[in-house]
Amino acid sequence: MNERQREAVFATEGPILILAGAGSGKTTVLVNRIAYILQCGLCKPWNILAITFTNKAAGELKERICNTVPEGGGDIWAATFHSTCARILRRYGDRLGYSSHFTVYATDDQKRLVKDVMKQLNIDEKQLPAKSVISEISKAKDKMLSPKEMQKEAEYDYRKASIAKIYEIYQARLKTADAMDFDDLLCKTVELFEREPEILGYYQNQFRYIMVDEYQDTNRVQYRFVSMLAEKYGNICVVGDDDQSIYKFRGATIENILSFENTFKGAKVIRLEQNYRSTQNILNAANGVISNNTIRKGKTLWTTNPEGDKIEVRTCEDERGEAVFIADTIMDGVSDGGKYSDYAILYRTNAQSNAIEQALSRSGIPHRIIGGHRFYDREEIRDMLAYLQVINNPHDDVRLTRIINVPKRGIGARSVSVAADIAAGLGESIYTVISEAEDYPQLSRAASKLKSFVSLIDGLIDASDSDEYSLAELYNLIIEHTDYENYLRTEKDNPDVRIENIEELSSNIIKFEEDYGEEADLSSFLEEVSLQTDIDNYDADADTCVMMTLHSAKGLEFPVVFITGMEDGLFPSIASMMNPEEINEERRLAYVGITRAKKKLYLTKTRTRMLFGSTAYNKESRFVGEIPDELLERTGESKRFGFDSRQDDFGKNTASFGKTPVGKTPASRTTIGSSYRPPASKAGITYSVGDNVLHKVFGRGMVVNAEKMGNDTLLEISFDKVGTKKLMANFCKMEKI
Repeated sequence: MNERQREAVFATEGPILILAGAGSGKTTVLVNRIAYILQCGLCKPWNILAITFTNKAAGELKERICNTVPEGGGDIWAATFHSTCARILRRYGDRLGYSSHFTVYATDDQKRLVKDVMKQLNIDEKQLPAKSVISEISKAKDKMLSPKEMQKEAEYDYRKASIAKIYEIYQARLKTADAMDFDDLLCKTVELFEREPEILGYYQNQFRYIMVDEYQDTNRVQYRFVSMLAEKYGNICVVGDDDQSIYKFRGATIENILSFENTFKGAKVIRLEQNYRSTQNILNAANGVISNNTIRKGKTLWTTNPEGDKIEVRTCEDERGEAVFIADTIMDGVSDGGKYSDYAILYRTNAQSNAIEQALSRSGIPHRIIGGHRFYDREEIRDMLAYLQVINNPHDDVRLTRIINVPKRGIGARSVSVAADIAAGLGESIYTVISEAEDYPQLSRAASKLKSFVSLIDGLIDASDSDEYSLAELYNLIIEHTDYENYLRTEKDNPDVRIENIEELSSNIIKFEEDYGEEADLSSFLEEVSLQTDIDNYDADADTCVMMTLHSAKGLEFPVVFITGMEDGLFPSIASMMNPEEINEERRLAYVGITRAKKKLYLTKTRTRMLFGSTAYNKESRFVGEIPDELLERTGESKRFGFDSRQDDFGKNTASFGKTPVGKTPASRTTIGSSYRPPASKAGITYSVGDNVLHKVFGRGMVVNAEKMGNDTLLEISFDKVGTKKLMANFCKMEKI
């Protein structure tokens, strides 16, 4: 460890702020600080609370702690904010009227419930989208506002008043369902501490040393939570980087880290500025950009690594040319001995990914989109999890209505709606009502079918409560007694793939039981699944390049990084360009993107870009201009009338942000340079079944199928070393032999 890292490790008492620059070894500091505290006998392992933001980061932290502190390392509380709060609420949630089996609602569950409430209130979703309602409710919870307080704030604002009414019923429906959303996990824990001082005192006594990672990403409720816990001993150590605060849209409050010394009097500030990840040129570029932000703590990253390559700024004709450049660069790198997993492609908006993904697919480059369709979002997986959720908590109305007629058992939507209305009137759950369906005349016709469903669920609940079945065996009972596989085969497209998915879920359950042993119960499994994010499933060992938004890339690193769309109006976004505070956040996002790169960084931009159905002509991103010229190598640029393509005919950097209709370009525009077209060398070359070929990356192979597609041909080639690949003829780098 370097001198500053050692200083952070040995500073154990009182409030500590560790300003950790990107790649400065903060996890090493946290792990060694915990080990040092235990070595000195300052506390027991269970007296330490280490909080981070993702399950993946928490898992890695705990693993490294256990490796460093073999005895007792597993007793340290190393977890996310949400899982820490869930653990406390599982134990004491009854004080707030929740059972220990309460359900955690993810975004889709929230949306479904909000839509039900809006329907109940006759509010048109076209006028007030459910997504906006959820966002406003989340903001209210971040401020610790109750529905009545939100109503009071709304005054004569009809929109806010409507949301406050939805919020009130939404919260009541959650309570009836014995459920919480993610925001509730934090808010309800703080509420528990405020209402039950002895419980707060218990945890204040337990956690003598509190450490919070990524402190710049905390919101008001998270700040309140850790502040309350730290009140007794005052030993709170936060690690963060104000230059990487990029989650304002999620409620993150950069003021938490900027005002740390004022909040926690006598705080010590330690700066970690030595970077172990990137070349000096990449760090100089990052320093150049972020220095333009005014409200920051201030630090300068440096490294003993080599100076490295210059940052390549690539100008392309359009987004398709940009995508082809990226694909060709990756193919060249792999043919020179690199790996696909060396490469990451980052973009400001998901809409930019389409052209890039097409180019990678045409070139046969294996890739994965982070933030794409998650395993746990698949229909059949959500069905099976809904069964498990209802077995764990039969009062979960959202999950119950999902599977009450899946597979079909003759229970119509009308019967479910009537049961829901009765339940709402009584303040009971739907399950309570259908369990006594024969007592309600409105349900008499469906009573036998409803009772049959209740008998199924009751039987599975009994199996879950007994010691006779493991979690995996309970899961198999659900599949067997619902005849779910047959339902997939007879009712759904691609049944074999769907059946493989539910079998994969069985594998996940088995792995969970192996990892957690005696603690592996149904509630804890469902909680782990509900708190999963797509980044938690990122497999760094898989040899595929990755595509993701700049926000998703935080915390990751790659040898080679492409940051695409470096144009004003796209990055920074046009919505932020008139707001200095928003521009500062966009600049921090650029800083995060640049510091993901270890060895090589490409910044790509286009002369024209079609996005959201219109063609835009943007000037170069101001963030490129903030990087010192001597660090840049510009490629792909053309000269028009003796001037750089970034300038107008008078040499001024005044390219406008404008749009023209789809398919239209100015008649006077000269298109010289990068363009999206098949390589000229491919002209006239045709491939037939049986042709032997030599590919630049995949080696020797034989064409086993050739299918004409427009002006191109989809080839299926059996390669000697890598198996069968599908490639577009005009884009694959190969020759006949």
